[in-house]
Amino acid sequence: MAQTFPKMKRILIPTRSFEDWKQLLAKPKLHWKQGFSAMTLARSWEAASSTGFPPEVAEVLKTGSACGLEGIRFLLAIPEYKVPLAGGVRSSQTDIMVLARTLHGLAVIGVEGKVDESFGPKLAQKKAEMSEGFSTRLDSLLKRLELPAKISDRIRYQLIHRTASTLIMAEDYNAACAVMLVHSFSPMNKGFNDFEAFASLFGVKAEMGRLLFLGKYNGRDLLIAWCQGDQRFRS
Repeated sequence: MAQTFPKMKRILIPTRSFEDWKQLLAKPKLHWKQGFSAMTLARSWEAASSTGFPPEVAEVLKTGSACGLEGIRFLLAIPEYKVPLAGGVRSSQTDIMVLARTLHGLAVIGVEGKVDESFGPKLAQKKAEMSEGFSTRLDSLLKRLELPAKISDRIRYQLIHRTASTLIMAEDYNAACAVMLVHSFSPMNKGFNDFEAFASLFGVKAEMGRLLFLGKYNGRDLLIAWCQGDQRFRS
C-alpha cells in the first residue's frame, strides 16, 4: 500500500516580530519560554532579518566556499518547516528551513536551534518504544544518508532525521547543496559530543564554527555544521 501523508499548506505569511513564531510550534505553551531554544532562535533570526543570516551563521557558511557555497546569499527562511517521512504520519519539524542562492545554484539549510535542550532520545530508546512504523522510517533515513543498516544505538535520532529532511528539501527544490546546521546558544555547547558522534558515522571529525563535508548524495553536496549563537538573545 502506498504511504500517505497529511496535507501541508504552502502559503507563507511574513512575520512582523519574533512573537509570530510561537503559533507555529507543536506545543507553544511548553516550548515558548525565555531562555529556551524556540524563542532564542526566533529572536536571533528576526534581528538579522534585514540582512538575512545572523552574523555568526554567515561566518560559518563562508567556510564552505570550497563545497559549493561560494557567494551564498539569503533568500528566505521558513520557521517550523515540516518534512514528511516514510513509516508514519508525523513529519520531521525543522526549526528553520532556509533557501539560499550560491554561485552554483540553490542551497537548502536546515537549522536546528538549541540552548540547553538535548537532541532527544538515542536510537536505543526509540527502538525500545517500538512505535508504529519506526523500523520502516529508520531504514528509509539510513538508506537516504547511505549509512549501514546497523549503527550505534548511542546516536541521537533527531540528528539523523533532521539531516535527512534537509537533504529531502534540497531534492524537492533541485538545490545543489544541503546543510544541516546546529545553531547552539548553550554556553557550554551542550550536545556537541552527540554531534561529534553523528559526524563520525561519515568518517568526519567534528569541529565548531566550520562546515563539514559529508559527501555527495544524489549529485548534491551534504554538509553539517555547529554554530555558536549570540548569548544576548537568551534574555
